[in-house]
Amino acid sequence: MLRFVPHGAQRLRSAMTDAELSGLDAALAGLPPDRAGIRLRGNIALQPLLAKDGPVGAAAASILGDAARPVRAILFDKTPAANWALAWHQDRTVAVTRRVEVDGFGPWTVKDGLQHVAPPFAVLAGMVTLRVHLDPVPMTNAPLLVAPGSHRLGRVAAAKVPDAVRRCGIAACIAEAGDIWLYATPILHASEAARQPARRRVLQVDFAAGPLPGGLEWAGL
Repeated sequence: MLRFVPHGAQRLRSAMTDAELSGLDAALAGLPPDRAGIRLRGNIALQPLLAKDGPVGAAAASILGDAARPVRAILFDKTPAANWALAWHQDRTVAVTRRVEVDGFGPWTVKDGLQHVAPPFAVLAGMVTLRVHLDPVPMTNAPLLVAPGSHRLGRVAAAKVPDAVRRCGIAACIAEAGDIWLYATPILHASEAARQPARRRVLQVDFAAGPLPGGLEWAGL
């Protein structure tokens, strides 16, 4: 478990310089604004930011060590016209290059053409997720909500999620443009629809430090 993130989430203020933020904005320009989440692959412009000596990769490496590598990236782009809510849940799948049957891995799904599989909880517990904010996210603009410490509960059955959230409490991940929120990948989290909708772009990147077993390979970026 992530010993250096005791509550499972922490805010890295002004982790991105204005120049880096402008570069990220340019790297993501041209993507369709009407989809709740866009899985990113093959975007070479992201690589310097996500490398272990880049602002995003370095934050992951501070927790996972120099072997940290990005294994999945999704752009979330909330707007007044696309203002969705997301119920409390744990992220339970990882993206891989191809389907290989390995004990403890499953079920399988395909998302945006990528094979995804639910791994043993230990795999998720060894990962971190970073959310890079391109726009300000005050309380009125649907910040990510997390249940502090819930990453220590293991895999939480859907029926037990409400009770786990009540016991752990709720923290709102408010942010300024350029902030990065880092959290334990299996933490319980949710998002409400914005009360005062404005554009809210977030690049979410999962990082892992080790290989997968049995011939499975991270899809990567």
